Amino acid sequence: MAEIIKVSATSRSNSVAGAIAGVMRKEGCAEAQAIGASTVNQTVKAIAIAQEYLKQDNIDLGMWAGFVEVDINGNERTALRFYLYDRNIPQEN
Repeated sequence: MAEIIKVSATSRSNSVAGAIAGVMRKEGCAEAQAIGASTVNQTVKAIAIAQEYLKQDNIDLGMWAGFVEVDINGNERTALRFYLYDRNIPQEN
């Protein structure tokens, strides 16, 4: 499992995209986590930008998302977790 990239509503999409691309190049997969509508928006934009960055490396960025419960300072919150992978590499079930 790759390090989770935690995105905030004030995160710059290009910076998050660079982080995603860097982890994808190194690990072959990545995870990004967002809580709240603005953060989900920034994350989706970053994934689209990262997809363009990774084309030059012949990485075909695929994604699926799911809800996870996370603890933030003792409070349980629901986050959206984006699971990113290279569609060129067969995935285990």
